[in-house]
Formats: sequence, C-alpha cells, structure tokens
Amino acid sequence: MKKVFCTSTVILFVFTVAFSQEKVDLQVMEKIRDDERNHSQITVIAHNITDVCGSRLTNSPGFRRAVTWITQTFKEWGLQNAGPEPWGEFGKGWSTEASYIAMKVPYYQPLIAYPVAWTKGTQKNISAQVILLDKLDSANIDKMGSSLKGKIIMTKAREKNLRGAFTAYATRYPDSILNKMADMYMFSRTMLEVYIPMIQSRYRTKIYLESKGALALLSENATGRDGTIFVDGTPAFAKNYQATLPEMMVSTEDYLRLERLAEDNKRVQLEINLNHKFYTDDLTGYNVIGEIPGSDPNLKAQVVMLGAHLDSWHSGTGATDNGAGCIVMMEAMRILKSLNIQPRRTIRIALWGGEEQGLLGSFGYVKKHFGDPKDMNLKPEQKNISVYFNLDNGSGKIRGIFLQNNEQVADIFKAWLEPFADMGATGITRSNTGSTDHISFDAVGIPGFQFIQDPLEYETRTHHSNMDVFDHLSIDDLKQAAVIVAAFVYNAAMRDEMMPRKPLPKAGRFVFDFDEPL
Repeated sequence: MKKVFCTSTVILFVFTVAFSQEKVDLQVMEKIRDDERNHSQITVIAHNITDVCGSRLTNSPGFRRAVTWITQTFKEWGLQNAGPEPWGEFGKGWSTEASYIAMKVPYYQPLIAYPVAWTKGTQKNISAQVILLDKLDSANIDKMGSSLKGKIIMTKAREKNLRGAFTAYATRYPDSILNKMADMYMFSRTMLEVYIPMIQSRYRTKIYLESKGALALLSENATGRDGTIFVDGTPAFAKNYQATLPEMMVSTEDYLRLERLAEDNKRVQLEINLNHKFYTDDLTGYNVIGEIPGSDPNLKAQVVMLGAHLDSWHSGTGATDNGAGCIVMMEAMRILKSLNIQPRRTIRIALWGGEEQGLLGSFGYVKKHFGDPKDMNLKPEQKNISVYFNLDNGSGKIRGIFLQNNEQVADIFKAWLEPFADMGATGITRSNTGSTDHISFDAVGIPGFQFIQDPLEYETRTHHSNMDVFDHLSIDDLKQAAVIVAAFVYNAAMRDEMMPRKPLPKAGRFVFDFDEPL
C-alpha cells in the first residue's frame, strides 16, 4: 500500500508539471476505476432502459416508462432535483400495438417488416394486390390513376444488390488516427435547406397517394441485409400534421423478391394488419434531470453538465442509440455519488427527449435556460455553465474527445486522459462532430463536447434498426466509458477555473431550428 501511494505521488508530481498546473487527483481516478470494477450497475441500468422500458419514441408509453424509472433511480441514488422537466411542445406520441404482414399469393410467406412511426394503422386485417410504381411522385401516381384504389403500393428499388458479406460490420479505430480525425456528422443549414423540402415533398406525396385510394405503402430498406431493417418516422408527430397512410419498411431480401415477382407480371397479394395508437393527451416534451449539488460556497452556482438523448426509434429498444449514452452518463453519476464526492461545482445530468426529430429536447432546454442563438440575448444562467459532455455514438469505448475547435482545452483534456491511456483513451482531435446534443450548447457559447467512440457496428447494423437491442451493447466498453466520463466530470467540477470558452458565435438560427418538422 505504501509503495503504491509513493509511486502515485511521484506520478502526480510529474504529471502536474508536464501539463502546466492542470491538477489531476490520481487517487480519485483510481477510486473511480475501482468502483466500476467492483460495483458496476451498467448491466442493470441497460436492462431496465432497454428490455423493461422498451423502445422510447418521444411521448410514447415506452419513453414515459423510462422517465418514471430513471426519476425513481435518481432519487434512490440521492440525486437532488430529480425528475422530468418540460422544454416546450413536442407533439403526439405513437406506438404499435400489433404488426403483421405476409405474402398470400403466389404462395404464403411471412415477410420481415416494421411500421414507419407516426403512420396510420389498417385497424383490421386487409388483403390486397401489390402495384409497382417507377417512383413515388405525383406524376407516377397520376399515371396509374384509379388502378391504385384498394391496392398496396411499392416503388422500384434504387439498390438491387445486398451489402457485401465480406466486409466486417464492427470496427475499432487504430490509435494512429485518433489525433487527426476529420469532422463527423456535420450538417449546415444550407444542407438542411435542401433536405427539408425533400422531406416535406415526400410527406405530401404520401397524403396524395392515400387520397387516390391506396391502402398501404411498402418502403425499400436499401442498406440492410439478413433481416436488419433501418426505419424511422414521418413528420406527423407535429401537432398540425396529419398521419399518412399505413406504411411498412420491408427487409431488403423480401422487398426485392416482391419487386421481381411484380416485374414478372405475377399477381402478388399481401395481407397486412397494423394497429397503431396516437397519444395526444400531453403534447409537451420532457427531459429528465438530476443533480449532485456543489459544495464550494463560491462555485456551487456554477454547473458541470453531462447528458445523452433518452428517446429512440421503435423497431428495436434503442440500446445503442442512445440507451448506451444514457447508461454511461447514469453510471458516471452513480459512481460519483457512491464515492460521496463533494464537488465544488454542481453536477447536473440531463437525458434528452426529441433528439431524433432535430435535437428538440436539448435545444428547448438551452433556449429555456440560456438563450436563443437566433438573437444571442443570453440569460444569466448561461455564464454559470462550465461545460457540457455528451455521449451519442453507440456503445463503443471512449477513445478520446473532439475539441470542437476549442484549442484552449487541448492541454486540459490531455491531462485528464493521461491516467486512462491504458484503457485506450488517448485521442485529442481538433475537429468537430455534430448532429447530437452538445451542439445545442455550443450554439450559445457554452463549451460542449462529444467523446470519440469506437464505431463497432453502430452505423452498419444497429443505428435506427430493429437490431438496436440489449444484445448489441458492448458492456465492457460501456464500463470503460463510464469511468472516463466520471473522471472528466469530476475534474471539471473541481477545477479552480471554469472551462475556457471560444468567442461567442454570431446571432443566427440554430442549425436544426426550422419551422417545419424534421
């Protein structure tokens, strides 16, 4: 014991000198590691968020179950101010109560398919012929005329070949690229101004298709194979948007078979039964909050935040997107609380709703508490947020962190990562990553960061798919991530100074802030 303590002291001395006064308490770092090794609750949290609560489409019963369970868990852990916090209007909830599809003619064959969220159900068993359109647009709908009435519609597939089977689904980053990773998931308003009219046009086309008497629509799952289906939803969650006709995303293999039969002029008849529910009792969107209060009289009004989005899509149980982030952030809070950490600053966890529709929960929170980037009239709370840490790229281990072009934090993060080099976390990349909740904070001048994570099979198999379930979580990677997040949060809460900030951005609408739903 004495030998270990002396060695740690020497390491700490060298460490502090090497990184220009950035203090890292190695004894606390080791306590964090030890707690996760011996008392981890990662598997328990993961089971409850995924298996027990189910999918967590915003304002659905599954999302509300998760909010209730997390609130109760936070209170059991002793977190303060724990519970749901409204951020503004989201819209309707939606759930599937029954889903069935099969080919009846030319022979019986069950099909692998999932409903598209916020579409209508058939409300009874229907049986109808399939009609193949060249393309889903008004011209092709008009061309087919009255022949669409009472039919199930599909369009010619854009991709006729399966994804190659010789390329691995799961990968890890080599150490050599961690410090020079390019920007990831970065969207600009210009890009979205092109994309959103396409969403709106497709939505209106589906309304038009139903007006011509079509019973249902089958959609192509272009990138999946082996029964993996990537499916999301329509803009009909928004209050003033009507639901479109029943629609199912069909597995690639089944879809291509149906298309080949139709092109061969074989009569194809399907049977579909979809029972969906819309929830309009409460259109308000909610996040879930919990805190460990600060103990320093001079710093406790300042806040270190960590978070992840709680909402998911519906064909799986939202395990990697983004149950994983919630699991890690909750576990980090549990570790800090169980160690009876007395942070100088307040530590606040926030689990967001409505992320999948354009970061709605985090952006609503930012507007409510800190200000709107549209005019940059900032509220008093903005100056008291030291930093926000986010996790939302699957269940891969943390390999480093994106600096979001904030060069001033590079040496700080390097010092914080050094004790975890043996766990594979060494990367400091000056690039940006976007499309998740840290950019809501960055938009009003609050330092917001997303960690670098090993990809595993996030983009290739689980993201927005029916394979996004507990069994595709990498539990050991989540344990590693919880240790590093807990360490970062502790270090940020204990520093003498708040985290350095970039210059305030210019006023302008947030990248995902549009009048139309995404």
